[in-house]
Amino acid sequence: MGLGRLNDKVAIITGAASGIGKGIAELFVEEGAKVVIADINAEAGEQTAAGLGDNARFRKTDVTSEEDVKGLVDYAVTEFGRLDIMHNNAGAFGARGSALEIDGDAFDFTFQLLVKSVFLGMKYAGQVMKEQGSGAILNTASISASTPGYGPHIYQGAKAAVLQLTKTIALEFAEYNVRVNCISPGGVYTPLIGGALGVDEDATAEIAKGMAKILPMNRVGTPLDIARGALFLCSDDAAYITAQNLTVDGAEGTGKKYDQQGVH
Repeated sequence: MGLGRLNDKVAIITGAASGIGKGIAELFVEEGAKVVIADINAEAGEQTAAGLGDNARFRKTDVTSEEDVKGLVDYAVTEFGRLDIMHNNAGAFGARGSALEIDGDAFDFTFQLLVKSVFLGMKYAGQVMKEQGSGAILNTASISASTPGYGPHIYQGAKAAVLQLTKTIALEFAEYNVRVNCISPGGVYTPLIGGALGVDEDATAEIAKGMAKILPMNRVGTPLDIARGALFLCSDDAAYITAQNLTVDGAEGTGKKYDQQGVH
């Protein structure tokens, strides 16, 4: 049982049908929130919402569509009467390959999915939260936003844009008592990673075991690790925290595993 840290709060979590988003939705419901799960995968989204009980709803959403995102926010307010938390989490790696080969359409799609969607979520949630005089917006970035080498080129550039957009919009929204923060996961071996690598769930688990051996904390991150950070930033415990980026990576992005001879 949770401690009720989100009692009476209403949250939207995009990309919550699986992976990190699903883990966050589970923890938020456990902590007392009413949650709208938004995802383009209707079957998985409906299953996730059903598994979370009466305090969860599913809304099929294309986060690159302004109409869909506005409709998502309207739905949450109609269903639950208010909106306290907006977590812009949906995403995928998008365009991959050499910078010499990526075409313009793939670039545009990746930025729409990873940056435009975050902006739209902040825009429409922000309108509701400004009227309420309160709210918390959380955007999922990545350790690749500040440390090159942790993802495809365009993904890394897009996540860096999310990080900066979070900070600048936080400055605008601060006077409305609306907080805007970022969370930057390290390697969390979810279906997103497996799909990007073209492998199934079992193979993804084996890759995770291999990665654990070279990471500073001897394990990879889990959705629950990220969810606990998200819970803090979206709860009243973080009432005076805005325009910040919380890195949750077990020191993965800091450097190589340390040995007792002092050699990295």
